[in-house]
Amino acid sequence: MDLQQYIDSGKGVLGIELGSTRIKAVLIGPNYEPIASGGFGWENQYVDGVWTYSLESVHSGIQNAYADLKANILKKYHVTLQKVRSLGISGMMHGYMPFDSDGNLLTPFRTWRNNITLEASGELTSLFRVHIPQRWSIAHLHQSIIHKESHVKHLSFMTTLAGYLHWKLTGNKVLGVGDAAGMFPIDNGTYNAELVSLYNRRLQDEGLPFTLEQIFPSVLLAGEDAGVLTTDGALLLDPSGDLESGIPLCPPEGDAGTGMVATNTVGFRQGNVSAGTSIFAMVVLERALQSLHKEIDLVTTPDGHPVAMVHSNNCASDLDAWVSLLREGVEVAGLEVDTYAFMDAIMCSAMQGDKDCGGLTSYGYLSGEHITGFSEGRPLFVRSQGANFTLANFMRTHFYTALCALRKGIDILIEKEGVIIDSLCGHGGFFKAPDVGDQIMADAFHVPVTTMTTAGEGGAWGIALLAEFLHQKKSLPAFLEEVFQSAESKTKQPNPEGVLGFTTYYNRHSKGLSIEAEAIKQV
Repeated sequence: MDLQQYIDSGKGVLGIELGSTRIKAVLIGPNYEPIASGGFGWENQYVDGVWTYSLESVHSGIQNAYADLKANILKKYHVTLQKVRSLGISGMMHGYMPFDSDGNLLTPFRTWRNNITLEASGELTSLFRVHIPQRWSIAHLHQSIIHKESHVKHLSFMTTLAGYLHWKLTGNKVLGVGDAAGMFPIDNGTYNAELVSLYNRRLQDEGLPFTLEQIFPSVLLAGEDAGVLTTDGALLLDPSGDLESGIPLCPPEGDAGTGMVATNTVGFRQGNVSAGTSIFAMVVLERALQSLHKEIDLVTTPDGHPVAMVHSNNCASDLDAWVSLLREGVEVAGLEVDTYAFMDAIMCSAMQGDKDCGGLTSYGYLSGEHITGFSEGRPLFVRSQGANFTLANFMRTHFYTALCALRKGIDILIEKEGVIIDSLCGHGGFFKAPDVGDQIMADAFHVPVTTMTTAGEGGAWGIALLAEFLHQKKSLPAFLEEVFQSAESKTKQPNPEGVLGFTTYYNRHSKGLSIEAEAIKQV
């Protein structure tokens, strides 16, 4: 098929995802494969003790990502992108975006990265008898109420990052069920009615003039109508005015949901791991968990099936920082090397190290880590006098430490709850180096790990597929089976020596958490 004509006639489908460090736009073609992409890098700011992104950076970020996509399409296909068949917005989940009745943001956007709601998380978990993570929107709201923050009495609407942008593009205050599951517990495809009623009584006791139903976005399942792009929305996304309005949008989703779609892991006993700035595993459950576990979040697939989520705030950021430092050393020496070849070589060296990292240990805690009980972090590298301090062991320890918190949650699912995980599909920056992250993860979790070539486009491709799903007349699993029928993938099986080596490291890492605690006190 002539892709130039395909794009020009508006048959492409667009997905945009706002990740922690990059905003990505992907246009998919007739075989559901990406035919063009664009991106824009951004970073959160730590302002007054809160990890945040400004609304200005959100707006300029999506505009820059879309402009990059548009420029790449013009360069490659000689077509100015003016219309698409449908589009979808995805963003990092959870956090707190409260607005007043005039649409003004009442506090800076409090992202998932903040561990500042410990008191609220504990109170709500006791009240609901369901684990409420610190990063969930209801925990942020409750913490604001506990602290008597003045903005709460002006609250008219609250949502997630994806929900905010969808609202700005369409005028509709809605969320996909997977993203809504990061705001409040879900039951039968919407907010748990019993728990909503329970919390509304708390709001009444506080003298607040609203209920959760009044301030929460409506919940939609994948494939349901979520509105169309307005004239103002089109100009927000494409200030040049080329993009036409009237385009249908799918329900906005979180990065967890788009990760499941992008890895075809929406069926029972399937799971995926998204590993980049943070790391989280999603496992689709065949039955409800028997006990409450603070390490396990209960969310859903985009079509509403229950999912166990294990989320760790820290993953590859410290690894990336060390790679950048080593790269700087090469530059100081006046040597010229290809950046990507250097990064691959440095990361691949990890596979030559001792399976237990030769006695080295690291803690890549740039921020707090709720699974291990830290409200803030201090990145540390530790070695004993007799450790085998080599580059290979140094790199391996940073790959290992990125998985340690997540391993605790995986152990709970498998050993305490008897959850069966047939395989995990990995995606994200952790898997950039070939045959490194996937093998290390398989060894760490004792589960086969698959990576796909298509997963490189990540959640932007996932939300584009959900936008395409608007036009389908089949179930989401059936649609994804069609999408992935010819997908290229590779699977790494756990290696017995690697399993033993990671276990040795994991035990050493666990014993050394007191070092991290002391560093937080002293530094």
